[in-house]
Amino acid sequence: MDWGMQNRISRIIPRETGRAVMLAVDHGYFQGPTTGLERPGETVAPLLPYADSLMLTRGVLRQCVDATNRIPIVLRVTGGTSILSELSNEDLTVSMEDAVRLNVSAVAISIFVGSVNERQTLVNLAKLVDEGEKVGMPVLAVTAVGREMTRDARYLGLCCRIAAELGARIVKTYYCDDFEEVVNGCPVPVVIAGGKKIDERAALELADNAISRGAVGVDMGRNIFQSANPVGMIRAVKQVVQDRKSPTEAFCLL
Repeated sequence: MDWGMQNRISRIIPRETGRAVMLAVDHGYFQGPTTGLERPGETVAPLLPYADSLMLTRGVLRQCVDATNRIPIVLRVTGGTSILSELSNEDLTVSMEDAVRLNVSAVAISIFVGSVNERQTLVNLAKLVDEGEKVGMPVLAVTAVGREMTRDARYLGLCCRIAAELGARIVKTYYCDDFEEVVNGCPVPVVIAGGKKIDERAALELADNAISRGAVGVDMGRNIFQSANPVGMIRAVKQVVQDRKSPTEAFCLL
């Protein structure tokens, strides 16, 4: 692995612990002004000191994040659809040249295994990996799941392994029963998505279970910025992931 690639990955997954707390605020690229992200700059600013990296789109990055901030960026580079259409019909929407210009640490792309547009999204991943390898840019593959897909170890294991086989350096997926089977079948680091908003205690238990079963981190959004206490919640998540406090101990931060 070349120095640039290794350096960027180490920004996202700190070597001190080998674990990562990613803050996802890219929801608006298909949902519009998501609850809690109506004014993304105001939402993100107080949370950045506690995040290891920030996942978002280039528009929000340019307009809403102070350029002097040293937070590692995971840049969403796919889109082209909305909640009003077929979500799997995504395409690449950001060039690798622009990602490099923005000095990001990784680029993120969704894949939709089992959907009508499966092939298109997997080919997009392969193309993005080709471009990323040329400039030392890691690709994070997000295993998006449609309403008709079952989030079990067999299906998510299939998605994660395909993503890794096509060259993704990190994979983001959902937590499920027998999650260790998903991790064991994926030769690259796995982070879990926070998913829909659940109560804070359950979200902390989700993070703890995922780390205990092999995930290197979490990429949480709604379970942080839609919390009644977003700063307290991201601090609690960091306690669970980075300091390996129990969910009960971390919950006391709230």
